[in-house]
Amino acid sequence: MLKDKLKNYKVILASGSPRRQQFFKDLDLDFEIRLKEIEEVYPDNLQGVEITNYLAELKAKVFDGEIAENEILITSDTIVWLNNRALGKPKDYTDAFIILKSLSNTTHEVITSVCFKTKWKTETLFDVTKVTFNTLSDNAIHYYLENYKPFDKAGAYGIQDWIGLIGISKIEGSYTNVVGLPTNLVYHYLNTLKS
Repeated sequence: MLKDKLKNYKVILASGSPRRQQFFKDLDLDFEIRLKEIEEVYPDNLQGVEITNYLAELKAKVFDGEIAENEILITSDTIVWLNNRALGKPKDYTDAFIILKSLSNTTHEVITSVCFKTKWKTETLFDVTKVTFNTLSDNAIHYYLENYKPFDKAGAYGIQDWIGLIGISKIEGSYTNVVGLPTNLVYHYLNTLKS
């Protein structure tokens, strides 16, 4: 469906995330992956969605002047937001343990921004999902970290992993957003493009 609508476009996903790449496949999109290393640093005064918008746009900005007329570049960034603080990817095992301990028996927000960039314009959309964890025992956290090694994930967890199955009591909003891409938002935006 969407594939036909986008037949005159080349969709480029600028993400090394296997989860985001899988979602693009699941949406039945033809796409290519283009990666550039950037330092994911943002100004200290930014809060919540301002952070993910800034980083998604920063990831797109490095492609300035390289996007052809028929190309649409898609970049994305996800954070876990708890007590007015961004929890990104853990630095190491100890950091991951501290992060998961802080999420135990609380509700946090998962914020993902998606930036769509063409030769002529840049547009950024975002989604917010509330996730509530049960109390996580130290043993459960150690088991998860040792067996699933979620060190490449914002907030040190994957909702689709073991910890999500045993630890999450409630979710309000998009499930795929928590995995790393609000697929309904991406699909609907791409559907608005002129074929």
